[in-house]
Amino acid sequence: MVTVKVPATSANLGAGFDSLGLAVTVYNEIHLEESDQLAIRPLDGAPISTGETNLVYQTMKKLYEICGKKISGMKIGQLNGIPMSRGLGSSSACIVGGLLGANQLLGSPLSKQDLVNLAARIEGHPDNTTPAMLGGFVAAVFDGNEVHYVRQELHGDLKFAAVIPDFELKTSLARSVLPKEVSHKDAVFNLSRAALMGASLTTGSYHNLRVATDDRLHQHYRLGLIKGADTVMKLMQDEGAYCSYISGAGSTLMAMTPGNDAEFGNRLRIRLDEAGFPSWKLLMLDADNVGAVCVESRML
Repeated sequence: MVTVKVPATSANLGAGFDSLGLAVTVYNEIHLEESDQLAIRPLDGAPISTGETNLVYQTMKKLYEICGKKISGMKIGQLNGIPMSRGLGSSSACIVGGLLGANQLLGSPLSKQDLVNLAARIEGHPDNTTPAMLGGFVAAVFDGNEVHYVRQELHGDLKFAAVIPDFELKTSLARSVLPKEVSHKDAVFNLSRAALMGASLTTGSYHNLRVATDDRLHQHYRLGLIKGADTVMKLMQDEGAYCSYISGAGSTLMAMTPGNDAEFGNRLRIRLDEAGFPSWKLLMLDADNVGAVCVESRML
């Protein structure tokens, strides 16, 4: 019996499309026990797949096959603290949780780097899976076989405000609106700002963050899919956020805020309600610097 705890992630950070991401303090828990039958259930009533299409199970099955082992069934219980289809890495959490749990059940035949590589291979890019596995802020490149990354811990001088709309945004739809080609000028624009984001977060130069989240590859195209996003992002910055951006593919909007501004969340909540967004959830979060872990097991 194994229980895996996996943090939510916020990817892209504006200009760092498919390459930058960080882990935050919202979690999924996945309880796993080997069995001769497949039995999957949500422990919180969430609408998850309870058959062989379940992403946790599919991921575990893949790792078992890689290790030359047969998986005849599994008892899986899922606590889904990470909102689904909201740009907070819920699918990556399933992949990372399935890999870490399966590896633990098999006696840890794969290294952490092996798991990082495999998670990116399954997801297709490393911006969510790598920080979910390792915690902290991560700049990562996946060359098709291996993830090359730099990881930096983030501390209490930086907090995160996640504004979560009351509607989902499927990653497939969010990717479908992106252009197939971009100009050289726009490519340089994003490269410079993604580099500035990485350097600013690793050195604490937070005054650069608003410029560093400027983007010409994806945010402009996706804003139309999140009605009210422009207004909410401006409210965040008006209340003193260092920056605001679309988290992952959306629909969540994220702000990085000064760690010593204890009233930011209260002020923003009032502004959101006044602006007509009372049903949009606001979470004030810290960075998670630990990443996915196996914790004390509970019986299913």
